[in-house]
Amino acid sequence: MRRLVLTAAAATAAALALSACGTTEPAADATKKAAEPITLTDVSGAKVTLDGPAKKVVATEWNVVEHLVSLGVEPAGVADVKGYTDWDKAAPLTKSPKDIGTRGEPSMDTVAAIKPDLVVATTDLPAAAIAQLKKVAPVVTLRAADAADPIGQMTKDLDVLAKATGTEKRADELKKGFEAKLAEGRKALADAGHAGAPYAFADGYVVSNQVSVRPYTSGSLIGAVSEKLGLKNAWTVKGDKDYGLGATDVEGLTKLPADTRFAYIANDQDKASSPYNTVLTKDKVWTNLPFVKKGAVHRLPDGIWMFGGTASMNQYVDSVVTALKKK
Repeated sequence: MRRLVLTAAAATAAALALSACGTTEPAADATKKAAEPITLTDVSGAKVTLDGPAKKVVATEWNVVEHLVSLGVEPAGVADVKGYTDWDKAAPLTKSPKDIGTRGEPSMDTVAAIKPDLVVATTDLPAAAIAQLKKVAPVVTLRAADAADPIGQMTKDLDVLAKATGTEKRADELKKGFEAKLAEGRKALADAGHAGAPYAFADGYVVSNQVSVRPYTSGSLIGAVSEKLGLKNAWTVKGDKDYGLGATDVEGLTKLPADTRFAYIANDQDKASSPYNTVLTKDKVWTNLPFVKKGAVHRLPDGIWMFGGTASMNQYVDSVVTALKKK
């Protein structure tokens, strides 16, 4: 009996101690779960095993950075921090990650100095660079984009990163929020009479005084989201197998339907990326296009990364709805 009393007393004391310091049994279970190994499978089929959720993560591409920030994981290292800050306002960095160099050529010494739990690369990075990164830290490689299923690829990458960082619940919230945003935007455009309206999104560049136009076909993330909104992609050019991006010139714009709504995103800090409100304002082919004459050209807000994640795409949906409802 005495032994039972002492045992009960000890158990009670232990429970009180745990309660006093704010620790509960579920929390203990969560801690145990957090320490369990996590096995990830990258685009090549290679297995990457982590001791537990990655806390110190390095990202070599901006869509990865956006996913991580959206999941509540501030990356420890980011390729071209200034570029990300300029082009992606949807998921701003709240801390000061180490700049690891350019997106195409990260500094191995800088990455090694960070001592990351995980490096997340994409297929945009040369295989030789990925091989070097694997010598300094665990690396999982994601497919940069897939024109066959751009939205599916975006959410697939999000899920891999959520598993790697133990933020699966947050990923589910982000995906549900994105679906709700699409439904909301589709209804708003339909109510405004824009269901099935021809729509063309493009960016452009000026090289040696020549304007190059880059169409975002149905295989692009922007194109896929636009179609989910009930718009009809007006581009007939073929896009690449990854990003769904095409190529044309100013004369190629004459092939678009007269009632096309044309949209683009630029960046005031990079004048070469916005010919539509600079050099083209004096181009007779451009100024005589029917949709230009009608004022159906929309510059969407800066800072929406066209190749980003749910945060950028949510902002894109809002911007398209706002632009098209004006006319």
